[in-house]
Amino acid sequence: MAQEQTALTTAAAKNLATTTKTAPQMQGISSRWLLRMLPWVEVSGGTYRVNRRLTYSTGRGRLGFVQTGAQVRIIPPTLTELPLLRGFEGQELLTELAGRFTQRDFEAGEVLVERGTPVDHVMVVAHGRIRTLGEGKFGDTPAVLGILADGDHFGEETLVEDGLTWDYTAKAATSGSLLALPRAAFTDLVARSEALRAQVDFYSVTVDLDQDSHGQAEISLAAGHEGEEELPGTYVDYELAPREYELSVAQTVLKIHSRVADLYNQPMNQTEEQLKLTIQALRERQEYELVNNPEFGLLANADHGQRIHTHGGPPTPDDLDELLSRRRGSRFFLAHPRAIAAFFRECNKRGLYPDPVDVGGHSVPSWRGVPIFPCGKIPVDGGHTTSILVLRTGEEDQGVVGLRQTGLPDEYEPGLSVRFMGINDKAVIQYLVSTYYSAAVLVPDALGVLENVDIAHPRD
Repeated sequence: MAQEQTALTTAAAKNLATTTKTAPQMQGISSRWLLRMLPWVEVSGGTYRVNRRLTYSTGRGRLGFVQTGAQVRIIPPTLTELPLLRGFEGQELLTELAGRFTQRDFEAGEVLVERGTPVDHVMVVAHGRIRTLGEGKFGDTPAVLGILADGDHFGEETLVEDGLTWDYTAKAATSGSLLALPRAAFTDLVARSEALRAQVDFYSVTVDLDQDSHGQAEISLAAGHEGEEELPGTYVDYELAPREYELSVAQTVLKIHSRVADLYNQPMNQTEEQLKLTIQALRERQEYELVNNPEFGLLANADHGQRIHTHGGPPTPDDLDELLSRRRGSRFFLAHPRAIAAFFRECNKRGLYPDPVDVGGHSVPSWRGVPIFPCGKIPVDGGHTTSILVLRTGEEDQGVVGLRQTGLPDEYEPGLSVRFMGINDKAVIQYLVSTYYSAAVLVPDALGVLENVDIAHPRD
C-alpha cells in the first residue's frame, strides 16, 4: 500500500522558486601569459618598420627534405639556405645539385668526420642527432662543441676553399641519415654553369667585406693608441630594405536574435555574455597566432643562429643555461606545460629545486631567476617533441614587442572593437568583433628557441 503524501513535493515547489544560476562557463580559457608579458607598441599607421644596421646575410638556415620509404632527398629550393647559395635563383641547377647528394645512414656512436682529416664533402643531417667534439682543455676528455640535427649542415666551406681540414670531430649521438655532396661534384657543376660561377664570385666578395662578429657592416674604431695617431673615419650603414610588419586581424560576426536580446536579458544581459565569451575566443586565437603564424609568429621568426638542440632529448638545466647564455636580459621562458614538467623531472634527478618567482602576485616556476610561463599553444610534434622559447622584450632593450593599434572606432578593449552591423531581415542583430595585432623581433638575439625537446615520460 502506497504511503499517503503529507506535504508539497520538491519537484512541484521548484515551479514557484527562483533558480540560482551561473554566468555561461567556457573551457579553453588559458592564462595567456604571452599577451600579458609582451610590451605593446602603438602602431598608428598599421605598419611597423624595424630599421637595423646593414648586415651581410650569408644564409645558415636549415634544409628541407622529402622522404619516400627509406630514401630521403633534399628539396632543391632549400639549398639556398647554404651560405654560398643564398639568393641563388637557378632552379634547374638547384635541382641538379640536389640530385648529386648521396644518402648515408649512420648508427649511434659512429664517427662521421675525424678532426684533422680533409674536408671534402658538404654534409646535411636529414634525421638524427650528431655531436661535434673538440679537444678538451687538458687533452683527456673531448669537449662537446654543439649539436647538429634535422636540416643542419656542415662542411660547406669546402665549396669555396680547397685544402681545408676538419677542426672538430662529428660523432653520431643517435642513429639517423645524412646526405653528402662531394666537393668534386660541385666544382664540376660550377665549371659548366656561368650563373653558378657568378654566385661563387659574389659570395667571395661578400665574405671579404669588413664585418663584425654578427655579420654587420663594421664600424671602424681606434683604441689603446698614444700620441697623435690618425683616427679612422667611419659611418653606420643601414639596411636599405628594412622589414615591415603589418597588423594582422582576427574577426568574427556575433549574431543575437532580437527576441533574445529583448525578452531574455534578466538577470544577465545576453549581449554582454555572448560578447564576453566571443572575446575570450578571439584572445586565445590571438596568442596562438603570435606563437605559430608563419609570417610573424615567434617560432617561425626565430633566427637560425638562435636555435639550439637539446643535448640528450629531455630539457635539462644545461640546455636552459645554454639558451640563456646566448642573450642578455632574458625576461621569461615560454614552454608547453608538458615541457615544464619534463624540465623539472630533470631537475629532480639532479636534486635541484629552483625557487619560484613572484610575477604580479602569482607564484611562477623559474630557472636562474627567469620565470617559466606555460603556453599550451606551442605545438607538440608527434605527441612527444616540442620547443621552449626565451625572450628579451621591449623596444628600449631591442627585444620582442607586441604590435597593436588603440583608439579604434567602437573600441571595447585596447586594440579590440565591437561594431554594430545592423539587424537583418530575420530580426538578427549583428556585431563585428575585431582585434588587430602582430609581433616583431627587433634584433635576432632577442628570441631563442630550444628545439626537439623530448617531453615523453620515461615510462611512456
